[in-house]
Amino acid sequence: MALKVLSALDGAATQLYHFSAILIAGMGFFTDAYDLFCIPPVSNLLGKIYYKKDNGGLLPIHVKALVNGTALFGALAGQLSFGWLGDRMGRKKVYGITLKLMVATSIASGFSLGSSRKSILTCLCFFRFWLGFGIGGDYTLSATIMSEYANTKTRGAFMAAVFAMQGLGIIGGSIVTIIVSTWFGTGSSIPSYKQQDMVWRIILMFGGVPAGLTYYWRMKMPETARYTALVAGNAKQAAADMSKVLHFDIEEDEDSITRIKTSEKQFGLFSRDFVKHHGLQLLGTASTWFFVDVAFYRSNLLQIYLYRSTRLLKQSSEYMNPVYEVFRSAGAQALVALWGTLPGYVFAIFLVDRIGRRTIQLVGFLFMSAFLFALVFWESKSKGVFLAFYSLTFFFANFGPNTTTFIVPAELFPARLRSTCHGISAAAGKAGAIIGVVGLLYASQPKDKQQDPFGVGQEDRRSGIGQRNALIVLAVASFLGFVCSLLIPETMGRSLEDNEVQVSQSTAEVELQTET
Repeated sequence: MALKVLSALDGAATQLYHFSAILIAGMGFFTDAYDLFCIPPVSNLLGKIYYKKDNGGLLPIHVKALVNGTALFGALAGQLSFGWLGDRMGRKKVYGITLKLMVATSIASGFSLGSSRKSILTCLCFFRFWLGFGIGGDYTLSATIMSEYANTKTRGAFMAAVFAMQGLGIIGGSIVTIIVSTWFGTGSSIPSYKQQDMVWRIILMFGGVPAGLTYYWRMKMPETARYTALVAGNAKQAAADMSKVLHFDIEEDEDSITRIKTSEKQFGLFSRDFVKHHGLQLLGTASTWFFVDVAFYRSNLLQIYLYRSTRLLKQSSEYMNPVYEVFRSAGAQALVALWGTLPGYVFAIFLVDRIGRRTIQLVGFLFMSAFLFALVFWESKSKGVFLAFYSLTFFFANFGPNTTTFIVPAELFPARLRSTCHGISAAAGKAGAIIGVVGLLYASQPKDKQQDPFGVGQEDRRSGIGQRNALIVLAVASFLGFVCSLLIPETMGRSLEDNEVQVSQSTAEVELQTET
């Protein structure tokens, strides 16, 4: 028998506290996206400032990989660490820690100091790692908290709305970059060294503002009823907390939690029972997140170089205004976000509770693969067609696996392991992002070392497989994501507890059929 407080949450009408939770959790995601995706134009400017007299004013490839990828390494570690802590210390407490860390390290990134370019960039990468660490925790806790607060009918839409703040964060980062670069000068005259140096510092520091603005409201949110009742074992406190949120009295019998714990078979993450009941599902959520992030982050974080290779942006030189190039890069990034990224999120919000997570994920992966293959053939033929296919890739990523891989792990697993399993799945995604950003940055270089479409300069330039073959790798990764999505059951329309039971029953049925 389900606890009254959980039944009340599952059946609650959509009301103000749902939208408050979306906004509070979503602003964390806004900050995550701002901090992760503002780095492409910033890294380009860093080359102009600190490598002006050598390497053609471009960051060497190993430095570019570190600047772009350090936050992703931090996010991977943060997802595993804070995911585990969320199931041990509580969602609310750990949520506050991640937000403090994000605010502090965003601001600290702008104060990266040193006596040489090496020490300045090392300092920047240090703070970017810990920024990523906080972002990783925010990913996992935002999903878990929103899933445990939402009602059954619109849970997917609420979680998709939180995740959609990522698109607004990308646009927000572009807007801030455009404003700052305009302020410091985008004309024909080149701004001074100090002015150029201030541009990237202000852009990075501003990432702490939206996170800081929501800290008070995050700390006002009560702990989720599912953690309080099912993990901490205090059903009466859970009922009292949710009575305030739902604005009607819920009286919970303390014996209910005892009956549930007695009837429920408790098992740990590394037990045979977990592997038996949830092993395939965890493999499915982790592998699909891995494959989507290989393609998504490779395309998104490094899209400036894709534009440059197709001449959507002109190749710069040391004589061009570097701040103006930052301005144009941010504008191109905002254009793709407006036409491809945001519409995909909007479609996901409206359809995820109508046609289901699994269907959307399968369709998204299939079309991502198709459009990435199309980019291979249209890359050098038509700028307009290339941009259209490129935007459609983002559309089907966001109306598809980029959203559903965030939602499903927070719905499938038991409350006592929910945050941990979401963290493992998200960390697998960041491993894919690291491969896409760092590995394919090296691999995407042309076979002819004299060509330089990605702006890595002469220093330590290597011969790679070329952009066309790299796009084929992304298309294949998307198709493998489609295959792995078959491991994931549909979670739409059921309570979180029913999803857990349904998964266990499905596993038992498969075993029975195998024995027969």
